[in-house]
Amino acid sequence: MTNLTFDDVRAAHERIQRRILRSPTVPCEALSKRLGTEIWLKLENLQAISSFKERGAANKLALLSEAERARGVIAVSAGNHAQGVARHAHLLGIDATIVMPRHTPSAKIERTRKWGAKIVAEGEDFAEASLIAEKILEREGRVLVHPFNDLAVMAGQGTFAIELLEDAPPLDYIVLPIGGGGLLSGSAIVTKAMSPQTRIIGVQVESYASLASFPEETPAMGGSTIAEGMAVLKLGARCLETVQPLLDRVLIVSELEVEAAVATLAEQARVVSEGAGAAALAAVVKYAEIFKGKRVGLPVTGGNISTRVFANTLLRALRRDGRILFLNMQIPDRPGLLADIARRISEAGGNIIEVSHQRLFAEPSVQSAELEVMIEARDGAHAEIIQHSLAQEYKLTRR
Repeated sequence: MTNLTFDDVRAAHERIQRRILRSPTVPCEALSKRLGTEIWLKLENLQAISSFKERGAANKLALLSEAERARGVIAVSAGNHAQGVARHAHLLGIDATIVMPRHTPSAKIERTRKWGAKIVAEGEDFAEASLIAEKILEREGRVLVHPFNDLAVMAGQGTFAIELLEDAPPLDYIVLPIGGGGLLSGSAIVTKAMSPQTRIIGVQVESYASLASFPEETPAMGGSTIAEGMAVLKLGARCLETVQPLLDRVLIVSELEVEAAVATLAEQARVVSEGAGAAALAAVVKYAEIFKGKRVGLPVTGGNISTRVFANTLLRALRRDGRILFLNMQIPDRPGLLADIARRISEAGGNIIEVSHQRLFAEPSVQSAELEVMIEARDGAHAEIIQHSLAQEYKLTRR
């Protein structure tokens, strides 16, 4: 292949369909009602590796010749691509080496290793890990499986859109997260062939907004992001060439907006999503006027979010919404005050989640105590009522 075509993606779909899940495409009434938009979710988080990434890996490995399979494959990844390559190499009996930065969370390393791949945990980041992979490639003669800038991988990722367009009613928009561009380019080719009236919207996070004004050389800042799957400074050259004529618009979302979308999917759709998997929803929420009254297809591209990050994301969302209230109180150190505070919170309808009471660092007097209380409220207005009830008697600050 020299240029990606719809026939390439259709052939990939036939090739890999028995090795991957045809993930459900479902309407989400809760989100649709909230946004005034008809939302259809495609749940790629239900794939065996909890990510659409295995589509591209499955197609690339299936196309290898016998000689190439005998040489083995190598990939560089700290996440979903690593697992996709490892799984499909295992299914095809191909020896696989995956280079992962040394600070990759151990859970991701173990999930990749369980498929039988050899893990090389070296390099401080993706760039250094890539240099190590190049040395192994030269030494061992393996076949490189690039995470996005490969036509076979792009074709595999595009099979997502075939299923979405076949399973959903006619869509006005498909909104897709942009990382290296594999999913976007493959899906854009499919959409323009199968449903030319459907507009393709790309989404980037602020720190990796290389296409913000669409020129190829627009720099991205980089840095840490909850949307790890989108943390690519520049689209692959083949991906960019494919998608530029087909992409209708690029929308930019912030870290907090992606965090909020992860929490919204969990609460409103009962779906666990990683940051990149929720970015499309973040854009629909932020730019609601664009999508009002339209029918929109959204991928939940992956569900590989750590338990700790997921829990913290939900708690941060509750706090921003005012449903979790943190109060710091300086109180006299005398009997009965804790009971009075608990009574006031209860009468205001709040639920005490956690209490920290200590005397050693209290101000201003040795006869004082410091109290920190975490309270559950119904919403922001209810939190204000609880705070006002306590502030009538006690000096407090809200954190």
